[in-house]
Amino acid sequence: MSQTLSTSTLLTIAFAPLVGAILTGVWGTKLGGNWIGKRLSHVITVLGVLLSFVLSAMVLKQVVDGARFNATIYEWMVVGNLKMEVGFLVDGLTAMMMCVVTFVSLMVHIYTIGYMEEDEGYNRFFAYISLFTFAMLMLVMSNNMLQLFFGWEAVGLVSYLLIGFWFNKPTAIFANMKAFLVNRVGDFGFILGIGLIVAFTGTLNYTEVFGKAGELAKLTLPGTDWMLVTVVCICLFIGAMGKSAQFPLHVWLPDSMEGPTPISALIHAATMVTAGIFMVARMSPLFELSDTALSFIMVIGSITALFMGFLGIIQNDIKRVVAYSTLSQLGYMTVALGASAYSVAVFHLMTHAFFKALLFLGAGSVIMGCHHNQDIRWMGGLRKYMPITWITSLLGSLALIGTPFFAGFYSKDSIIEVVHFSTLWGHGFANFAVLAGVFVTAFYSFRMYFLVFHGKERYDQNPDAHHDDAHGHDDHGHSDKPHESPWVVTAPLVLLAIPSVVIGFLAISPMLFGDFFKDAILVNEAAHPAMAKLAEEFHGATQMALHSVTTLPLWLAFAGVALAYYMYIVNTTLPAKIHARVQPIYKLLENKYYFDWFNENVLARGARMLGTGLWKQGDQKIIDGGLVNGSWKLVGLFSAMTRRLQSGYLYHYALSMILGIFVLMTYFVWMAK
Repeated sequence: MSQTLSTSTLLTIAFAPLVGAILTGVWGTKLGGNWIGKRLSHVITVLGVLLSFVLSAMVLKQVVDGARFNATIYEWMVVGNLKMEVGFLVDGLTAMMMCVVTFVSLMVHIYTIGYMEEDEGYNRFFAYISLFTFAMLMLVMSNNMLQLFFGWEAVGLVSYLLIGFWFNKPTAIFANMKAFLVNRVGDFGFILGIGLIVAFTGTLNYTEVFGKAGELAKLTLPGTDWMLVTVVCICLFIGAMGKSAQFPLHVWLPDSMEGPTPISALIHAATMVTAGIFMVARMSPLFELSDTALSFIMVIGSITALFMGFLGIIQNDIKRVVAYSTLSQLGYMTVALGASAYSVAVFHLMTHAFFKALLFLGAGSVIMGCHHNQDIRWMGGLRKYMPITWITSLLGSLALIGTPFFAGFYSKDSIIEVVHFSTLWGHGFANFAVLAGVFVTAFYSFRMYFLVFHGKERYDQNPDAHHDDAHGHDDHGHSDKPHESPWVVTAPLVLLAIPSVVIGFLAISPMLFGDFFKDAILVNEAAHPAMAKLAEEFHGATQMALHSVTTLPLWLAFAGVALAYYMYIVNTTLPAKIHARVQPIYKLLENKYYFDWFNENVLARGARMLGTGLWKQGDQKIIDGGLVNGSWKLVGLFSAMTRRLQSGYLYHYALSMILGIFVLMTYFVWMAK
């Protein structure tokens, strides 16, 4: 069998969604005269992503059989010895990401046909999500840092367009600007890291950089005694903090729920926010050289996993509950990266992509069924009205909390175990955070589940039920009672529910303890033995699930579900009583730890004051007033004085010459003495 993948296949995978985006974005909008109708727009983009998914699945099969690809496709520019190229690197890590991106994107494309049916920007939306798929594929398939950075910024740009898709809605415009600015902070660190790599290795190619990793480990940052590789890794991870919404650069993700629900599933659950996790795993040969960077990553991930979970407890918007769940689970992935368990982090990335996309799309189905109400306090009893949405959402929730045999169980429990085995600084706090997070996750997940699908029906008590919503949808021709969504919405839910249940059981052995990532992820087992110890404890997927009955995480999850059931089904007056007793804590959580207040009133206002000061004092007074205006005034004064010497009389010039000669003679005589 051939050990090399087809270049034309890889190009088709990457560019099929781009072709669909261009055709729909130009000829399906006012730009091209709306020549393509709604039906043709979604057919073109769905077929493009379907083609990418089918080919990605074929590539994954070939990669499992041993095929690899690492080559330059196009040489864009050569500057000295530095080559700027477009190329693909396809190994186990890339092939898995390609399948996840294309499958989730395909489900979102199909789902969008029903969800955005009556939106004026229907064709434009399909163009955006197809363009996003292309950008994400270019990111994960790249074999060099230039292409990685292109994909990194491209997904950020399309995310900006999608979050602000309803551009007449002020909150959406604020949210997309917030996401754009916060990501620029992270991307500044990211490009500094890339710049340092280029400066000290002279190359952008992954393989060449990793080949020089040993040399980088011996260097210090000029002018300091800091290890160069530590600075590089922390700078790269700051980029991941922005893209993957890690504390304190997490503030943009919950607000991004202002965009349509399909993009919440595509961008903020399964693909874009996992780009940072993927990048750190890809750069494992560098991160393995710095324990300081790994400890920093572990602590940041622990804070995100635990404290963002707390915020999910008090949310009433169904999409925001799932959004804070995403933040918390991204924290879990980051903790695994810090423990040098890169394969475990990527494994959780994959399982999370399926069940979190399922939960987001399920939330969207609920929103449609409740006539675009998003407040879970005004739902209840939807189980009998929306049976498919109910059962698939239940499966997604069970996967999220780590129920044995479900996908999330295998990846989440593996993270908890490797943190327990880690010896790096900060592992104690990380161990507490991931364990406490299990209880918190189970509580807020089933709080939402019970309030939405069980208990007393409250949909007819919603004070905003008959108000026009901001999304431009109507009630899809149904009565005021909740209703199940059309098949284009429920079919993706069913298809996502299947991997949410089975993928962990099937994939844990090859991905964590087999050769699937053998040439994609590097771990120094002597310095970081957590994965080796995890392998010793693993005796098969079935045994792992059965053994969980004796472990703390399962009982913490059970306790969280039981408490949620008691508070929101049995004793429904208890939440209000607790709320009244813990007002200060509730206010702290409601204000999201005052991060937004600090950013807006300290950082933003401080930056504005600094900018105003530089403008008025620096620009207007010093530059314009002193240098620019001052220079012409000085020239004018000198010119006015010079004009007085230009009298036009010959005897004045003769006198000047005589005086000049006298001065020169006096000078030379004095020097001679």
